Amino acid sequence: MKIHVLHTGEVRVSPDLPFGGDHCSLLKASGLTTPKREWLWLPVSVYLIEHPKGLILVDTGWHRSMSPRGVFDTAAQIKSLGSPLLYKVNQGRLPYGQAVDEQLASMGIKPADLDFVLMTHLDCDHANGLRAVKDAKHILVAAEELECARKNKLVRYRKVWWKDVDLHTIQWNGFEGPAGKSFDLPAGKSFDLFGDGSVKMINIPGHCDGLCAVKLTNEEGRYVLLFSDGGYATKSWKEMITSGVAIDKDQQRRSLEWIREQSMSPDCVESLATHDLDVKPHVIEI
Repeated sequence: MKIHVLHTGEVRVSPDLPFGGDHCSLLKASGLTTPKREWLWLPVSVYLIEHPKGLILVDTGWHRSMSPRGVFDTAAQIKSLGSPLLYKVNQGRLPYGQAVDEQLASMGIKPADLDFVLMTHLDCDHANGLRAVKDAKHILVAAEELECARKNKLVRYRKVWWKDVDLHTIQWNGFEGPAGKSFDLPAGKSFDLFGDGSVKMINIPGHCDGLCAVKLTNEEGRYVLLFSDGGYATKSWKEMITSGVAIDKDQQRRSLEWIREQSMSPDCVESLATHDLDVKPHVIEI
C-alpha cells in the first residue's frame, strides 16, 4: 500500500479545542472567551491510499467554497459552513491547489476513479469537501455518526455539507469479546473493508459517537494508524491529553488509551492525527 498524506488547507481554533484536557468546558473549547491572537492554525489532513484492491480516500477536508480566492474569506466561510456560530468556533483557509479535488486532479485522478471514500466523522473540517468527490463509487460513514449529526445539527453539523452525496452506512463486522467487549477495540466495533484485515474502520467514540480510526495493515502485520480527531497530535496520546470537544468524555479517554497502545506497538509504522502541526505532507509505503 502507498499512503499519501495530503494537507487541504488549515483550520483555526482555540488551543483548548484540541488540547483542553479532561476538565475543559465546551465554552472554553469554543474559544469564545479566548483572544484570537492565542488561536492556532492547524493543518487539515486527508489521505489517499493506493491499495491493490482499490483507490481509497479518507476524509475530504475543506471545499473550495470556503476560500473562493484561495485566502481567508469570512463571508464565504459562513455561507459554506451554513452557520455563523460554527464560524465563531473554527475558521478555515484553503490556498489554491489544496482542495481535495484539486490535489487529486494534479495526480491525474478524477473523483469517479475513487473506489471508496471513508469518512472518519462528519465535522466540518472533515466533511465540508464531500461534494467535491460525490462521484466516488462508494462513500462510507458509521450509522452512529449520521445519527450523531442528526441530534447535533443545530450546533455542530450541517447536512448541506453532504447534500446530493450518496452516503452509505457501514455494517460493523469486527470481532467482539465476552459481554460485547472487544479484545482489541475501544468500542467493540470495526468494519473490515475488504475482509482481509488490510483496511479497517475502527470505532473510537467520544469526540463524537461515530468517530472512526482507519488502520492500514500489510501482510507482515505492520500498520499505519490514522486516528482522525481521537487526538489532535502525537502529544495527545503520549501525554493523554483529551480534546475540549466531546460527546462523551469517558469514551473519549478510553479511545485515546487505545490509540496510545496501538501507536506504541513495534508494528506501528506511523500514527497520525488529522491536525498535527508536526505532520507534513508525505508518502508512506507499507
